[in-house]
Order: sequence, then structure tokens, then C-alpha cells
Amino acid sequence: MTGHQAPGHPPTGRHESAPARTPGRPGAVVTGIGLVTPVGRKPAEVFDALAAGRSGIRALPEDHAAHGWLTAAGIAPPVDGREVLPPTETRCVDRFVLLALAAADDALADADLVVGRDADPHRTAVVLATGGGGLETFEQQSHRRLERGRPGVSPYLLPGMLSNMATARIAIKHGIRGFSSAIVTACAAGAQAVAEGLRLIRAGDADVVVCGGSESSLHPTIAAAFTNARALSSGWEDPEQASRPFDARRNGFVLGEGSAVLVLERAEHADARGAAGYADLTGWGASTDAHHPTMPRPDGAGAADAMRAALADAGLAPADIGYVNAHGTGTRLGDVAETAALRAVFGEHGPAVSSTKGATGHLLGAAGALEAAVTALAVARGTLPPTVNLTDPDPACALDHVRGAARSAPLRAALSNAFAFGGHNLSLVFGPASTRSARQVLSGR
Repeated sequence: MTGHQAPGHPPTGRHESAPARTPGRPGAVVTGIGLVTPVGRKPAEVFDALAAGRSGIRALPEDHAAHGWLTAAGIAPPVDGREVLPPTETRCVDRFVLLALAAADDALADADLVVGRDADPHRTAVVLATGGGGLETFEQQSHRRLERGRPGVSPYLLPGMLSNMATARIAIKHGIRGFSSAIVTACAAGAQAVAEGLRLIRAGDADVVVCGGSESSLHPTIAAAFTNARALSSGWEDPEQASRPFDARRNGFVLGEGSAVLVLERAEHADARGAAGYADLTGWGASTDAHHPTMPRPDGAGAADAMRAALADAGLAPADIGYVNAHGTGTRLGDVAETAALRAVFGEHGPAVSSTKGATGHLLGAAGALEAAVTALAVARGTLPPTVNLTDPDPACALDHVRGAARSAPLRAALSNAFAFGGHNLSLVFGPASTRSARQVLSGR
């Protein structure tokens, strides 16, 4: 069900210096967060917006390629290629790569970490996820081929659109020479990339891991596919009303785009350089539904398996979890299945639950990374963001929903869920930072 070692057993790894897990000393601490999201870029700015229930869902501008194809979307701020790459290297680089580079740059700056100065390049890793990779670039170049034949296709197509290119570009720019990988497990990919970071640190294969996800999916073909599958929210005059996780009037999800990158460090490494942590990543769990290419198991059994595995890996009981950042997309089947899973794991009187997709939309391959970052920030600030537009909870989704306003609640532990087409399920557990100093997440900073 999961690939990690059972709790209570020390990790094994190729390096004799690998730190053993001991009670109260988790495998990884979040020391940096970089975000490019529909509700902002700076971690505190993003969390302020989510805590205040401000929506980032908008109508697409008339000059957007998907205008008329999408009635509502979570649009990320623009990233100029020259902001993240030399002008000569921006040719045919897909937007998902630019978003990833911007978030990674910000995450490393937020951690005050320079690879080669503060971390050994060979013991620094990078794992970036995406759902579709450079589909927009591929589509553009396909049109050029149809119009102009072979000479119309750019020689920069492949290094611009391959799914591993966000990972590669981050490594090249920051001199990261350790392990690198790209994760493509659809909407669970971002969370799986974060889990892979924890695995690498526990195994002693890295001191620092730059991990997360990036997605640029707001273009006509993707919009057409989801619309024809009747998966997208529709019929809302006000775009801000369209994303409604767990609400009785929900009728589909809202596409979003953006990137989220976390810097994970071995706690001893962070302490040695005087870095403060937002939160600790203490456990992860994964499972596969083995049920259907797009639909979850109706009883949520696969999702429940992932949550139980994450709790076991963190050495926690269900009662230790004070907050769940749900996958909660706003689809009829998905929200009910996740509710069933949460009730199976936590019982009828479980933890507080919210889905921040009500404000951001669904970032697909980047969603799990963004929501992992939000959960870490919730632990750091002791604040639970509400689910936007949850005005009439579906009785089939009966949970302790955070709605209307944020709650203040010091957290011993919180859980973040990410589920995907193909039946991939990922759950992450976060707790308070174990570094000597904790990161102060002040409003507006």
C-alpha cells in the first residue's frame, strides 16, 4: 500500500551518516515555500486570502486563448520568462516550466538557502510534478506543423514541453546535482513529489529537497475535454460562485493553474545553518483504488487506506489530527467518496475539514503541492482556512466543515489529501516545526 518503512523501524540508506528517526525528530522540515497561485504569490499573502475566504476564480479575459471555452478559472499571475531565464533560453519553454522556476526561486529565497553555499549540491535533490506537462506548447507546435509542414516545428519543442523539464531547469539554474525526478500521477502528483522529498531525506540520500508541482492547463483543448466529460462547474453567472466543494449545489470543478514548491530539509541540517521551519512533514501514505480510470471507489476505501498509512507512518492516532485539507474538488462523486473515507478513518466526530479549491480552483498536478504548503502554513499559524462557497452543505458530505470564517486552532497535526484519475491516492501529515526556531507566519508578510 505504501513504499515507506513501517513506523518504528530506522530507515535504511546508502549513506552511513543517514540520521535515524527518533520520537519527536521527524524526517523533514519545511523551511521554504514558493507559490504562484490564483490568490497570490507570497506565502502569507496566499494564506491571508484563503483565511479570509477571498476567491481567485475569475472570468477569462477576452484575449485569453481559452476565452469562451471556460466560464470560470483560477488564473495565476503572469510570469515573464525573463524573470526566471536568460532571454536567449525562453524560446518555446512551456508556461508550466516558467511557473515552476518562479516558485522554486521564491522557495529557495524564502528558505534563505543557496545551493553550494548552504547545502552540498550533491546532497540536494529536486522532484517536480505535473499533470499534463507542456501540452500547450505541444498543441501550438502541432498547429505549426499542420500549417507549414516539418520546417514549421521548433527544434526547441522537446526541451520546452517534456514533463521533466521543470525539474531539469530548476536543477540547472540552482546547481542541484543530487537526485532528480518528475512525478506525473495526475492530480496526486504534487503531493507525491512532496512525499518523495521526505523519502529521500529519511533514506539519507539528501539533506535538502526542492519539491512540488506546476501546471498550466488553461487552454482550449483541455477545457473542451473536461467540458465534454461534464466535469467542469457550469451555469454560474458570477465566476466566484462556481467552485463549491461539498456544497449541495456543486456541479463540477473549476480549472486552475499555478505552481507550489516546498524546500524540505533534514532538521539537523536546518538547525546547523540557523534556519527556521514552518512545519514538519512527519508522514505520508499512498494507495491505489484499482477501480476505474476516472471515478473513485464510491466507499472511499482507497482514500481511507492512504490516510491510515500516513497516520501510521507519522506514529499518530486519528484523534491526533486537528485539521484535514481535503482534496474536495466539487464533483458529485468525488466529494461524497472522500467524505466516506474521512468518516471511515476518523469516525462521525472527526477533525475540522476544508477544501481550499473553493478559492483557487483545481490546479491538477500542482494541487497537492499547493495544498501541502497551505497545510504547513495552517500548522504554523494555528489557523484553519474555510471552504469558499460552502453555504449549503450536502447531507451526503456531513463533516465538521470550516465554512464562513477561518478558525483559530493550535494544531498538533494536520493532514492533506490528494486523489487522482487512475486511482492514485496520497496523504501527507504535518506537525509543528521541530527546528530550534519556528517560522513566524505573520499576516501580510
